[in-house]
Amino acid sequence: MSEVEVQIPSAFDPFADANAEDSGVASKDYVHVRIQQRNGRKSLTTVQGLKKEFSYNKILKDLKKEFCCNGTVVQDPELGQVIQLQGDQRKNVSTFLVQAGIVKKDHIKIHGF
Repeated sequence: MSEVEVQIPSAFDPFADANAEDSGVASKDYVHVRIQQRNGRKSLTTVQGLKKEFSYNKILKDLKKEFCCNGTVVQDPELGQVIQLQGDQRKNVSTFLVQAGIVKKDHIKIHGF
């Protein structure tokens, strides 16, 4: 009889790529702009992942003046400093950060809806 090659299937992990991306240094390079739904039509825009060398309060002051909205800088133990703005300001914030030269366009991730 001839030899039969038996191929044993290995365990396939469909989330291996996603876990590799999350654990790597690449996720630290991005600035994440998210929206959080509050109640009814009210929402918050959060910006996280900016470099620590930037003055968050100065950026916040310019964002508030530019978009006529209120905001604050929140210290999160896991994420560091996070900028919160009232309303859906995702597109506005991303264009502002690119035009001000704070972040390159391909380093911004916009999340939500």
